[in-house]
Parts: sequence; C-alpha cells; structure tokens
Amino acid sequence: MSGEAREAWDFLALVARVQGEDPRLTGIQAALVAAARMGVASDSRTFANRLGLAHALVLRELNALAERGVVRIDGRDARTMRTHYCLGPAAVVPI
Repeated sequence: MSGEAREAWDFLALVARVQGEDPRLTGIQAALVAAARMGVASDSRTFANRLGLAHALVLRELNALAERGVVRIDGRDARTMRTHYCLGPAAVVPI
C-alpha cells in the first residue's frame, strides 16, 4: 500500500472510530475532528478542497461542532470565510 493510500485508510478508520464514539456526529463532523487530530486540515477551505465538499456545507458542520465545544474556532477570514479550527475540550478522539 502506498503512503498516500495508507494515509487515506488511516483517516477513514479514524473517522469511523470518532463517529462510533459519538453517534450524534455526522460523517462530515467526524471527518472534521479526524482531520484536526491527524493534521490533515486545520481550516475549513483546505478541508473542503481535500475532500471535494462545498465550503458552505463544511462551514455549517464546523459551526455545529463549535457550538457543542467539540472544536474551537481560532479565526475567520471575513472575505473568504475560511475558518481556522482546532479540537475543543469536548472532542472525543480515540488514539
């Protein structure tokens, strides 16, 4: 298995574990948590581009996570709406 394929496999496995720990999370929300944990993405635009998702959809899911304390919003670009985030105190992230 190539390094990129292995990274993708590890990411998807972590998404499944995160969602298993908190079934209230949507797939995108679990992926946002996994991306922050693995260092895959720490902002909404990068996450949306890497996963081929609409940025507006990612922003909606990210805001829902922030309201629950799962992620912390570190900054927003008013022009592009790029939102930087990290794991919050309520994040459940299996090792």
